[in-house]
Amino acid sequence: MVEHTGGADAAGEPEDTGGPDGVAEVLDRPLPEGVRRRVVALVAEAFGGLTVAELPAALRQYARFTASRRAKFAGNAMAAAVENDAAFRQRISARLRETGSELAEALDAGSPPAAADPEDVAAMAYVLRPAGWVKLVTAAGEEAQRASAERAGEEAQRELRRLREELAEARAEARTESERVRAELEAARKETDALQRKLRSAQSDVRRGEAALRKTEAELEGVRTAGAAEKAAALGEARRLKARLSEAEAALEASRRATREGRSVEDMRLRLLLDTVLDAAQGLRRELALPPASVHPADTVDAVEPGRMTPKDIATRALSETDPALLDQLLALPQAHLVVDGYNVTKTGYPTMPLDKQRLRLLGGLAMLAAQTGAEMTCVFDGAELAAPVLLAPPRGVRVLFSKPGVTADELIRQLVRAEPPGRPVVVVSTDREVADGVAKAGARPVASALLLKRLART
Repeated sequence: MVEHTGGADAAGEPEDTGGPDGVAEVLDRPLPEGVRRRVVALVAEAFGGLTVAELPAALRQYARFTASRRAKFAGNAMAAAVENDAAFRQRISARLRETGSELAEALDAGSPPAAADPEDVAAMAYVLRPAGWVKLVTAAGEEAQRASAERAGEEAQRELRRLREELAEARAEARTESERVRAELEAARKETDALQRKLRSAQSDVRRGEAALRKTEAELEGVRTAGAAEKAAALGEARRLKARLSEAEAALEASRRATREGRSVEDMRLRLLLDTVLDAAQGLRRELALPPASVHPADTVDAVEPGRMTPKDIATRALSETDPALLDQLLALPQAHLVVDGYNVTKTGYPTMPLDKQRLRLLGGLAMLAAQTGAEMTCVFDGAELAAPVLLAPPRGVRVLFSKPGVTADELIRQLVRAEPPGRPVVVVSTDREVADGVAKAGARPVASALLLKRLART
C-alpha cells in the first residue's frame, strides 16, 4: 500500500492542493461525455497494475477483468471512484506516470502538446490534477462542443444536399409521371370515345333487332293462327271422310249380303271345286301328320267374356271409394295388375319417415297383399328423389321400378298402363289428379292412396 506524507503522492508529485493561490480547483460543470469515456479508458488500463487491497471495495470484483470488460461493466463505478476517492485517483495517476506517457509528462511540465486531442488532454488532466486542470477540462469540453457543432453543421449540410437531390429527383419523377398519366388519360379518353361510338352502334343494332323480332313474332302469330285454322279444317274434313267411309263400308256389306243371297249355279260349281281342294288339303295334312289347331283367331282378341267383370263393372257397385273392400274386389278380377305411385302413397301415410324407411314399409305391405290376392303388383318410385343408387332387394311378388333421369314417376305409370292390352284389369293407386285422369283415359281404374293404406293396415 502506498503511503502519502507531506502532501506528495507515491511518485513525488504534489497532490491536488489548488491553483497558484493555494485554493483547490473544482469543476463547476458536468464532465463532458467524450472526456468521461477517455477517463474510463485510462483508469481501465491503469487498473490492472494495482493490487486488490489498493482498489476501492466497489471495484475489487472487477480486478480479474480485462481492460475492455472493466470499461464496459465498471465504467460508472470507476468514474465515481476517480471523482470521490483521492487515494484511488493518486494510485491511478502514479500508474499513468510510471508508464512514461509523454502527455502525462507534458501536463506535469505545464505545457500540453498543441497537436494532442483536446479530449485526451482533458482526460489525463482530470486524472493527474495538475495546476490549471479545470481550465483544460473546460476547454476540452468547449472544443468538443464546437467540434460536435461543426460535425452537426456538416451533417446538416450533407442532409440538406441529399434532401435537395431527392427533391430534384422527386420533381423529375413527378414530371415524368404526370406526363405519363396525361398520355394515359388522353389514350383513355380516345378509347372511351371509341367505346361510346361502338355502344351507340350496338344500341342501334339492338333496336333494329328488337323491331325485327317484333315483326317476326307477329308473322309467327299469324302463321300459328293460320295453322290452327288449317288444323281445324283438316279435322273437320277427316270427320267427314270417316263418315263417308262408314257409309261406304255399310254399302259394301249390304252388297256382300245381296251377293251371298243371290248365288247361282256357278257358285255351286265353285263350292264343289272348293270342297275338292279342301279334301286334298286334309289328305296332305294326314300325310304330314300336322296336329289340329288349338288356337283360333278369336282367341287372340282381348275382351271380357260373359260372366267376367271389368274394373268399370266394379265401380258400378254400391261401395264407397274409401272402402278397402273395393280394392279387394278389383284385385279379385282375373289377371288384375296393381300399379302403385310409391312416394304418393308413403307421403300420404307416413311422410315424417326417411325415404328409405318409407319404401321398405310400403313394399313390405305390398308383398303381403300380393301373397293374399295373387295379383301382379308394380310399385313405381320417382328417381329424382335419389341421391345415389338404391341397394334394394324387391320382395317376392312385387316389381319395383325407379324412373330414369328426366322421366317422372307419373310418366312411367302412364307408360305401364299403355303397355297393357286393352281389356286387362289395371288398377292405379295415386292421389295425383293428373295421373288419375290420364290412366282413366287409357282404360285403367284409378283409386286413392288412402284406400290402399286402409287395406294394408288391415293385413
